[in-house]
Amino acid sequence: MNKRKSAKINIDNNLRDKRILVVGFGKSGIAAVHALIRLGVDVSIQDMKKESELDRNLITYFRNHGVTCYLHCVPDDLTIYDQLILSPGVSPELDFIQEAKANGAEVVGELEIAFRITKGNYVAITGTNGKTTTTTLVGEIFKKASRKTFVVGNIGVAVISESAVAEEGDWLVTETSSFQLETIRYFKPKISAILNFSPDHLNRHHTYQNYIDAKARIFENQREDGYLITNFEDENCRRVAEKCRAKVIWFSDQQEVETGAFVRDGRIVVKNGDGAITDICSLSDMHIIGAHNVQNVLAASAICYFAGIEPEIIGRGIREFAGVEHRLEYCAEIDGVKYYNDSKGTNTDAAVTAIKAVGENIILIAGGDAKQQNFDGFVREFPGKVKKLILLGRDAFMIQEAADKAGFTDYVVCRNMDECVKTAFEAAVPGDSVVLSPACASWDMYENFEQRGRHFKDCVRRLES
Repeated sequence: MNKRKSAKINIDNNLRDKRILVVGFGKSGIAAVHALIRLGVDVSIQDMKKESELDRNLITYFRNHGVTCYLHCVPDDLTIYDQLILSPGVSPELDFIQEAKANGAEVVGELEIAFRITKGNYVAITGTNGKTTTTTLVGEIFKKASRKTFVVGNIGVAVISESAVAEEGDWLVTETSSFQLETIRYFKPKISAILNFSPDHLNRHHTYQNYIDAKARIFENQREDGYLITNFEDENCRRVAEKCRAKVIWFSDQQEVETGAFVRDGRIVVKNGDGAITDICSLSDMHIIGAHNVQNVLAASAICYFAGIEPEIIGRGIREFAGVEHRLEYCAEIDGVKYYNDSKGTNTDAAVTAIKAVGENIILIAGGDAKQQNFDGFVREFPGKVKKLILLGRDAFMIQEAADKAGFTDYVVCRNMDECVKTAFEAAVPGDSVVLSPACASWDMYENFEQRGRHFKDCVRRLES
């Protein structure tokens, strides 16, 4: 029996023999501690926040279950820990993590531990854009196929919270981020998918190539019995797929592929390894708008088809899929003006995708935490599409400077979301679309993009009252 397989099978006993430090008091860190408590593991948790900034009831619960909590500090003696489990938001480059690693501790993430303790099968989906839509759609189709399915990961449900209860034959459809993938070791999905690449999280990964390499780890442990679904139209996807030992399945919205999903005569079809073509559904059956969503649906079709789901079920899942909250989500039409919430557009590529999907007469709300992005290309997409730009957030000035450079002058800077929506309402005429697609992260003003999107929708609802 090889080392990788034995590590998966014997992991419960191995964990009970270890002292583990969970780093990060966020959603995945809390879920990891709960799971480790249930497994009888000697576990501690660390976070640089003060105790007064965290859930005191949860801290009490952990302490009552033997969990040592290091809050606003790090352990004095890191040599006592056999393993550190990092939350996705925690950089492995932190000094105390590097010190623990130098002392012999294994440093992994919650995704890796979730894989080790489960009997279920993984579908893992990554990419810069489209992950949540594709993951959600795949999960819906799996459920329609009567497969017991957990939709988890970067989508909002910690993987480890469901992996411990998943049984053989169950499926964990998992949205995976570069932060999660950079700390895997044995993680091995049955089916992996890379949707696309564009620069993102460079403040964490430092270079675009490091970011690509982190995401490409998704298929690192796959072999010939697995599948990688990836984008034929993305040069970096084609390049990393050359290193994959699993069966590579393509999707393309531009041309027919040798094996995979593509568009023929306005219909989504899948070609198997023998060259047989199976019809899935018509493009006109889709309720989600934009060329980017055609790619997401093609990817989902390929994933589900090669997972063995009947084409009729895949087609029905696509026809009944209404989209995902905060992803170019239709909110309302007020006085002939449509309002869309695309708060998940946290980088320039995602925001440009939204702009192209809506098409024209756009009043765009953008700004936030720029994540060291360059906005010149973003603003170059405005002519013929964006008629007015409304800016907010800490790094709004960076988009303003790019607009000035490009000669786009119809912009205004607002103090908060309420003022943005009010300004958009006053400027809009029938036929316009007000689109929140910030091209920035939300962390300067909100806890996450979901909170930002909900605030936008609340502001829109107040316009209707």
